[in-house]
Amino acid sequence: MAGQSRKWMILVATIWIQAFTGTNFDFSAYSSELKSVLRISQVQLNYLAVASDLGKVFGWSSGLALMYFPIWTVLFAAAFMGFVGYGVQWLVITNFISLPYIVVFLCCLLAGLSICWFNTVCFVLCISNFPANRSLALSLTVSFNGVSAALYTLAYNAINPTSPELYLLLNALIPLVISFTAIIPILRQPPFEPLPPDGVRRDSLMFLILNILAALNGVYLLLFESNSSALTSARLLFGGAILLLILPLCIPGLVIARNWYLRTIHTSFRLEGSGFILVDPDELELHKGMLAHEANRESYQLLTDDVVPNPVKTIAVEEGDADESSCCKKLITRGQLELLGIEHSLWQLLSRADFWFYYIAYFCGGTIGLVYSNNLGQIAQSLGQSSNTTTLVTLYSSFSFFGRLLSATPDYIRA
Repeated sequence: MAGQSRKWMILVATIWIQAFTGTNFDFSAYSSELKSVLRISQVQLNYLAVASDLGKVFGWSSGLALMYFPIWTVLFAAAFMGFVGYGVQWLVITNFISLPYIVVFLCCLLAGLSICWFNTVCFVLCISNFPANRSLALSLTVSFNGVSAALYTLAYNAINPTSPELYLLLNALIPLVISFTAIIPILRQPPFEPLPPDGVRRDSLMFLILNILAALNGVYLLLFESNSSALTSARLLFGGAILLLILPLCIPGLVIARNWYLRTIHTSFRLEGSGFILVDPDELELHKGMLAHEANRESYQLLTDDVVPNPVKTIAVEEGDADESSCCKKLITRGQLELLGIEHSLWQLLSRADFWFYYIAYFCGGTIGLVYSNNLGQIAQSLGQSSNTTTLVTLYSSFSFFGRLLSATPDYIRA
């Protein structure tokens, strides 16, 4: 029972990590200042933005690190990479030190790599703790990565709205602080417990509540974005955003309260006829465990029946309906995964058509948004709207958050 509440604590921790580690989305807010200090051209500035995104090319190293080190070491490695990458850039932009262009380029590369390591940690935590609802957990947590720029803008306005280099300092420090905050639930990660069908449905309801809270968070950031010179109102708005991020902690509390109710009240007696019949809690838990085991065995049997069909039926299909199977269907179903969640080698991954479909779609679609967001500050400056750069960054971040949040819609429709 305690493991059910701890896994929700881990989900909240991943939400916090994702919410404050999308640090590449606020590049536009300080890019003009960085260009002026380094005395570089627009092309060289674009190379720095590309370096931040290019760091994700080496994201495979995070998966390799997880094979040999515990997950908390990978989390802190990502935090210290971001601390060094953004911290050195902050020292450069404040004229505290002077470094050649290539060193700043490598710092941007290191900062981009840290984001990918953070994402890998969050993906592994979601998949290992929510195997039955992994798609809902991933879509929810990834959506908060898009809201990072809006949160950093609120923090920037609440501390010193006249210092663009403050973004770099926040990018270096906040992910490190969040890593220390999230380490406690990660270290107390519960062992895997298979859920019965009613438990899976209950978790889906919890995810629906969390998505509603996330939508409220996005609406708050979109409507109450602080562009005011009043420092007090900016701090109040930033405090409200932090409160909305803390609000999901109520979910583990609801789980604990429900488990307490079932354990102390509901399982103590049941109504039958006109009297109460006492039930032994130990026998009830044993009965529940047997039912869960039987449900998992039946679902696995159904899965294996679908994946490995009856040979007699296969021969009949091959003889009678061979002409009806299309080439497109053969291409899609060839090499299909037998069971989600099992490990596969790199060669098996590269030999699958669905991997390359995803790769090409992400390569062609994701880069368009990155090019726009990285140059948003220069676009505003060219239009004479430099004072509204932070507002544009917040708008882009908020709508990026909503777009990511809507990615969970097909999973709810399918359910």
